[in-house]
Amino acid sequence: MEKRVVVDLKSIWKPGEEFEVARLELLPEYLKTALEKAGEGDYTVVLTGAGPIWLYLKIAHALHGKVSKLIYNSPTTGDLVIFDHTAKGG
Repeated sequence: MEKRVVVDLKSIWKPGEEFEVARLELLPEYLKTALEKAGEGDYTVVLTGAGPIWLYLKIAHALHGKVSKLIYNSPTTGDLVIFDHTAKGG
């Protein structure tokens, strides 16, 4: 069974606490938090939760080469593989 780590973007930028929207100037902090939550290794990370597309893209880019597989998940799409570097995934 594959190990999965779920990273909820809404928990990273925390809407309603300080700001109503994610702030581009806080991107380094968001990336640090996302990388800490995701970790690094031979497993799958699932990105989910409310967040701006630029935040999803930057986190996905930061995770490439650090984890084996990245999945985006939303109620509309279900699981959508972004990259898969497992032996069976190619």
